[in-house]
Amino acid sequence: MPTKDEVSARIEALLNSVANSRAALAAGPDAVAGREALRVWQAARLARTHADFLENPRYAGTAMFFLSDIYGPKDLSRYEAPARRLFPVMTRVLPVAGLETVADAFELNALSESLDGAMVSVLGGKVFNLTEADYASAYRAVDRRADRERQIELTGHLGHSLDRLTRIPFGGMTLSLMRLPAAAAGFSELQSFLERGYRAISQTKGADEFLEKIRSRETALMETWFAVR
Repeated sequence: MPTKDEVSARIEALLNSVANSRAALAAGPDAVAGREALRVWQAARLARTHADFLENPRYAGTAMFFLSDIYGPKDLSRYEAPARRLFPVMTRVLPVAGLETVADAFELNALSESLDGAMVSVLGGKVFNLTEADYASAYRAVDRRADRERQIELTGHLGHSLDRLTRIPFGGMTLSLMRLPAAAAGFSELQSFLERGYRAISQTKGADEFLEKIRSRETALMETWFAVR
């Protein structure tokens, strides 16, 4: 397991990366609105692809957490300002497993920002009336297969990081006890994110099957979109 210093350095680098990606996106006309339209479409696609999880009592909470907090139209930018401002306090208060979860979430967000920005650039006005054929065509044009594979891999990493939190003895109690210090330190939003993820993953009573199915389905779709001409 990495040390706190190693995870902290990773988070700091990721905060800088996502800030640069967002600044580059904002420079284009209608790019921010296009990014939001793209994410709405992607969240709806994910809900269709994984509808069985949303209907399964064991996995519904976890699926909704991923759709709303990870892949949804509302990205993780709302957590970045407090994370950057209170970074030293956060690294002291959060356990390593909690910091790893935050790092995985920020890396996934940074990569998604970059890929979404590239997609918006290729799609142009089509992003506001998107079809699957247009999406697949832009997906191939952007290419970046290694980044797509990493995006899928990170989803699993994030899920397993949250799963590790649930396996820590008295992990839920520890998170609850952190609520007041987190509020005092100013990162209640990050604390809430961790608690929602903890509750969602806890409901699965073991997330391996869920995460493996997500990985295999998204990998199959990636292969299809790269293959279709």
